[in-house]
Amino acid sequence: MEGSESKAVFESLNLNPQLFINETLNTVDDLVDDAFNFYHQEASTLLKTDVTVKSQFLSEGIDYIRNMIQSDLDTRLGMWEKYCVHHIFAVPKGFSLPQTESPAETLMCQDVLCDPDLDTQLDNLRNRLTMIGKESAELNYELQALERQSASSDHCAELVSEALQLYDQASVQDMFQDLVSTMSELREKMEKLRTRKVENIECVRAKRIHDPDRDLLASNYSKGLPNATVEDLQEFMADLKHM
Repeated sequence: MEGSESKAVFESLNLNPQLFINETLNTVDDLVDDAFNFYHQEASTLLKTDVTVKSQFLSEGIDYIRNMIQSDLDTRLGMWEKYCVHHIFAVPKGFSLPQTESPAETLMCQDVLCDPDLDTQLDNLRNRLTMIGKESAELNYELQALERQSASSDHCAELVSEALQLYDQASVQDMFQDLVSTMSELREKMEKLRTRKVENIECVRAKRIHDPDRDLLASNYSKGLPNATVEDLQEFMADLKHM
C-alpha cells in the first residue's frame, strides 16, 4: 500500500485501506472500553463497594488488569496492521490499471450486443429448447406408460404361473387317485385269482382222495415197493403233504 503507485491504484478504485485499518482499531478500542465498564459496574454491585476505599481498590485492580490486556492487544493489533499494509493491501510491482474504453469502443460493444442476427439465433435456440423440453416430457409419459404395462404383464404372468402350478398339482393328485384305484383293482383280482387257485387245488385234492385208483400204491405196496412206479410214489408223497 505504500508508495504513490499503490495509493493511485486504490484511489482509482475508490478504496482507502488505511481508513479501513483505523476504523477496525477504533472498533476494537470501543469494545474493550465497553467490556471493562460493564465489568466495573457488575463488580461494584456484587462487592457492594459503596465505601470510597473499596471503590478505589476495585478501580485500581480493574485498571491493572486492563493495562495488561491492552498492552498485549496493542502488540497484536500492531502486527496485524503491518501484515495488512505489507501483504493484504500490497500492490504487485508492474501492476497497471486497465485503460478506460473510448466512446467509440463502447458503441462498438453495444452494437455487437445488439446484433439482430444474434437475437434471431438466440430466439431460434430458445424455441428449439422449448420443443425439446415438450418432446422429453412426452417421452417420459410414454416411458411411464410402458413401465405400467410391463408391470401389468408381469402380474398376469405370475397369475398364469400360479394357475399352472395349481393345475399341475391337481393333475398329480388325479394320477395318484388313479394309481390307488388301479392298485385296489389289481389287489382284488389277485385275491380272486388266489382264491380260485386254492379252490382248484382243493378240488384236485378231493378228487384224488375219492379216486378209486388211489389204492393202487397200497395194493402194490402189499405186493412190495418194487412193484410201484415213480409217478405213483410222487403222487403218494404229494397226498401225504396235503393231508
